[in-house]
Amino acid sequence: MMGVGKSSIGKDLSYKLNMEFIDIDSIIEKKLSLSISEVFKQKGEKFFRDIEEKETINYFNKKKIVIALGGGAFMNEKIRDESRKKGISFWLDLDSKVIFQRIKVNMKRPLLNNNTSESEIKKICKSRETIYSLSDYRIDCNAKNKNQIIEEIYNIYENK
Repeated sequence: MMGVGKSSIGKDLSYKLNMEFIDIDSIIEKKLSLSISEVFKQKGEKFFRDIEEKETINYFNKKKIVIALGGGAFMNEKIRDESRKKGISFWLDLDSKVIFQRIKVNMKRPLLNNNTSESEIKKICKSRETIYSLSDYRIDCNAKNKNQIIEEIYNIYENK
């Protein structure tokens, strides 16, 4: 889900694990020389999701890598299946109210606009919950700081 800290947590976790870090959205932005929002506006969501799938599956073939998926990537069955075969997936679960507070100042997210409300964020979270629950692990981020979340993921990874 957007705004939960996938990129910042992934980057710090990769450092702790001495692994490469990849942010799929950043890879796509560099490849297309467009922001994700601009890709959605100019080329549409289907175009974006097709590239997202291709890039994500390509990176799943690498070893010793931490990947931050875009908020909607895990909704893609192929991405989910490859994730389960080739790695460990973590759902960073955060209350929709907190997500809204984090993202309301940054409306460059492709599924949002300046009129997005807290109830719309809650609706998106609810619609993705069933699929996100298919992750290997759910990390409840609500009462934890970034370092605690990283430590929890690190411990799971090291003890698998």
